[in-house]
Amino acid sequence: MDHRQNLEQFKGKPRLAKFAIPKRYDLYLKLDLSACTFSGLVHINLCIVEPTKFIVLNACELAVNQVFFTNSLNHRFTPCDVVLDGDDEILVLAFDEVLGTGEGVLRIEFSGVLNEHLKGLYKCTYVDKGVRKNMAVTQFEAVHARRCFPCWDEPALKATFKITLDLPSELIALSNMPIKDEKITGNVKTVYFEESPIMSSYLVAVVVGLFDHIEETTADGIEVGVYCPVGKSGEGKFALEVAVKSLDIFTNYFSMPYPLPKLDMVAVPEFSGGAMENYGLIVFRENEMLHNDLLSTAAKKQILTIVVAHEVAHQWFGNLVTMEWWTHLWLNEGFATWISYMATDIMFPEWKIWIQFLQQTNGGLRLDAQEQSHPIEVEIQHAHSVDEIFDAISYKKGSAVIRMLQGYLGNEIFQKSLSLYMKRYAWDNARTEDLWSVLSEVSGIQVNSMMDSWTKQKGYPVISVKSKDNILEFEQSQFFSSGVHGDGQWTVPITLCFGSYDRSKSFLLESKFENLDSSGLFPSSDEKNEDEYGETSWIKVNVEQSGFYRVKYGDELGARLRKAIEKDSLSATDKYGILDDTYALCVACEQSLSSLLSLMDVYRKEIDYIVLSKLIDICYNVLEVLRDAIPDLINALQEFFINVLQFSAKKLGWESAPEESHLNALMRGEVLMALAVFDHGKTHEEAMQRFQALLDDRSTLLLSADTKRAAYIAVMRNPNTSREGFESLLKVYREADAVQEKERVLRTIASTLDPDILIEVLNFLISEEVRDQDITYGLSGISLEGHEIAWRWLKFCSNEKADEIEEFFVSRMRPSFAMNLKRSIEQVRIKARWVESIKQEQQSLQDLLKRLAHKG
Repeated sequence: MDHRQNLEQFKGKPRLAKFAIPKRYDLYLKLDLSACTFSGLVHINLCIVEPTKFIVLNACELAVNQVFFTNSLNHRFTPCDVVLDGDDEILVLAFDEVLGTGEGVLRIEFSGVLNEHLKGLYKCTYVDKGVRKNMAVTQFEAVHARRCFPCWDEPALKATFKITLDLPSELIALSNMPIKDEKITGNVKTVYFEESPIMSSYLVAVVVGLFDHIEETTADGIEVGVYCPVGKSGEGKFALEVAVKSLDIFTNYFSMPYPLPKLDMVAVPEFSGGAMENYGLIVFRENEMLHNDLLSTAAKKQILTIVVAHEVAHQWFGNLVTMEWWTHLWLNEGFATWISYMATDIMFPEWKIWIQFLQQTNGGLRLDAQEQSHPIEVEIQHAHSVDEIFDAISYKKGSAVIRMLQGYLGNEIFQKSLSLYMKRYAWDNARTEDLWSVLSEVSGIQVNSMMDSWTKQKGYPVISVKSKDNILEFEQSQFFSSGVHGDGQWTVPITLCFGSYDRSKSFLLESKFENLDSSGLFPSSDEKNEDEYGETSWIKVNVEQSGFYRVKYGDELGARLRKAIEKDSLSATDKYGILDDTYALCVACEQSLSSLLSLMDVYRKEIDYIVLSKLIDICYNVLEVLRDAIPDLINALQEFFINVLQFSAKKLGWESAPEESHLNALMRGEVLMALAVFDHGKTHEEAMQRFQALLDDRSTLLLSADTKRAAYIAVMRNPNTSREGFESLLKVYREADAVQEKERVLRTIASTLDPDILIEVLNFLISEEVRDQDITYGLSGISLEGHEIAWRWLKFCSNEKADEIEEFFVSRMRPSFAMNLKRSIEQVRIKARWVESIKQEQQSLQDLLKRLAHKG
């Protein structure tokens, strides 16, 4: 028989053939950190479920040295052919004899290289007493366990794992489970870990390095440990506190205890993401876990809290109950995102985190308005395509849709449903429809018929609302930033209020059009002031932005809402929603830039953090597009933006007030940074004085963690100080021991206007002084003026460049970035279309800005 011919049947498949199912892995790994190699031996207990001459599992970039299979009768079978297929990342074992059904053990010896690509079992470096040394870390999600050991690398093929490691005796070894035993032979330490409960291969983890650690035991007896770089254990205290509280919150919410005996968190110097929820061993990038009261910003403290809560939540949503296949990834990420905000709100109610959740919703809305978006549930045809769906759709749209459903069903029903879901699918795998089934069972509502339109098709609707003779006319249509017309239709939970949050109505919009008689929805004119509650009073749709859709108001309704904003009649979330929807409609060329700027002018006295943050975000984007559309108006536009932010800037100042709110600290950093970017003279002057104080004394109180970025940007943007600023910031970077300070410098050092200095910055970013993972911090901080210099081949608003990029990648397309590339090209075309639209407004914009820029 020609085995090679038969091997073709296993190639090009999204999933493995199911001749054999793994039940248990006994994995031994020997690490050589000097040579950056490893060798291993794995015994895999299998159940052969149908007679076969093949065993097919996953392996990638491994050398397989010896293989045999022993059945329950102790008969040994040696494969006649062992084929490693690099394209499909499979290991095919062909046997001359048929393997009968039943239990058996597959034994494989293998070896590999500790790679530098931050996936699989990889090498990263740390500094010990001035000497750079190697350590080993794993990152297996989504499909990289196969780079460490041969395995069935699919989420539904759960098994138990017993891990043994050989490592240098002076180092610490961590894995999913507690250490059972240790033996030292010379300079080699052998560490034996307890066997894990059943779990997916992507959740297996190993970290070997040098750490300091602190720990705490929860009321339920769970040992929670935090492993930090040597000398920085104090910076792990806040993460430890958040993790302990999160475990308690989720245990209560799901009515199910954390199932492992310990939970460790470890900060490593190099990591591809922010953090990874490996069962019992959460791995973080250092700057996502370490907190320093003097050097960490309020924003970083908030992100750290959400990230720790997110990863702890995964111990239930993802690890205990796991998606059946990557199509249902959003069950992991959408729910962990949503519930991390819930936990953060319980821990820090003063942060008003659910209002800030709008930023998550907005991230989903922005991506999902592209033609190159994808449904929440997306079929995965190639293993490497999985990486592309770890995006704003799975995380942000997923969590926003969950929030919308929670609002529709009510908190009590929702919590009861999730608790039942956890119990029913614990230690197992689930699909989206399994969750809908439980929610339907508890609520008595057919959840799937409503939610399928949100998870099985891409995109979302814009709801157009017009008022005519007391009749509100609603129309839904698919929203695209490109202006094209889609044919999607949704079951939309519409909420609206009439002149007051006390007078509201909700209904399901299940067709394209619907009318609503509003005549009886307002108090009569003799009950209330006519101006506030009569026919001219405001109507707000999508109250508190609870729904995943946009709203386009007719002119009359839009004018009423503008008056409501001026009178401060609306909540922060609704002010945010009106501004964000108007901006999105402007990008899609459905509303003029003039109308957007006129609306922004109404927000001059804004003091709510979430609204001000959105206002600043829009300022940056409008500045970028106008620079390409009508560069002569840039100075007038910047003057207008500075004018709009003056009220909040004066109120906040540079220095924090005693006992001031967390939200004020967030606001101060963003407002001052915006004024620095807009080249506000007084801000630059103040920033440079404070920066000089920092250079004279690194512990000065004149620059806080929250205001440093604004000062660094001002120094780099000022033509008189850019060269000195660059050299000074390099010195700050080189002298800084704290990852927080290094990241801050990288995010601001490229904001220079000087082309020569920018080239030096770019050369610095790719030097050995900057870790590869940190280069993106620097690139994200490049000034608008520096885009052309930095990326001549990617000019952000040119259709011609989009064509050029498309042509370049035609022969270089890879599944791992195909979708992201198409999205990037679409973004270029969306912006190009917007630029052309703005050019048609030149005269009206010129007149408007002249009036707005000098308005008191």
